[in-house]
Amino acid sequence: MAYGKLYISNPDLVERFKNNLELAEWDQDTFYTTGAKGYTDYPKASKELV
Repeated sequence: MAYGKLYISNPDLVERFKNNLELAEWDQDTFYTTGAKGYTDYPKASKELV
């Protein structure tokens, strides 16, 4: 299984797996573009979900 897209869209992927939290969906329209959008703007799981 590949995890690249999951890591980009879920900066806290390990914690989400560990706590069985829902995964954020990636925005394929931002792949291979310049800038931060789609690479560093995905939110971490909210504290209420942990």
